[in-house]
Amino acid sequence: MCLSTVYRNKLAPEAIILKNVMTIECKDGCVILTDLMERQVAIEGSLEKANLVDGIAIIREANV
Repeated sequence: MCLSTVYRNKLAPEAIILKNVMTIECKDGCVILTDLMERQVAIEGSLEKANLVDGIAIIREANV
């Protein structure tokens, strides 16, 4: 099972959005993350990078 940690804008501990992410869905300008416990977080922005071997993803947050 490949679970990922998702970061906001950069790969840094203070930028973690959600850990143990099992699904990432891009829809209508939002990135919807769902973790192993089925908690969801929606971030306005786009998926910048996903490295499933290392278990990381970076979301580029939209300028609000």
